[in-house]
Amino acid sequence: MSADPVRLSAFVHGHVQGVGFRWWTRSRALELGLVGYASNQPDGRVHVVAEGSRDRVLALLDALRSGETPGRVDLVVDSLDPARGDLTGFLER
Repeated sequence: MSADPVRLSAFVHGHVQGVGFRWWTRSRALELGLVGYASNQPDGRVHVVAEGSRDRVLALLDALRSGETPGRVDLVVDSLDPARGDLTGFLER
């Protein structure tokens, strides 16, 4: 397993807007020491972008799929790429 940081891009489908989902995601990401953002999309999805170590990023992805989020997650479509290093903090957009 590589020690190089990775970048998660995840589109979360379901009832995830207006239920505290972005705040919950930000809290989990900060607990894991990740940087990035969670933003509402016009089509009702939430886009989560997070950078950090692979194990911590995957822990966030597991949390998104855990069934313990606010609202209801029906599907998470994700990709992992090398980190860009252009993010600071974790924002709700």
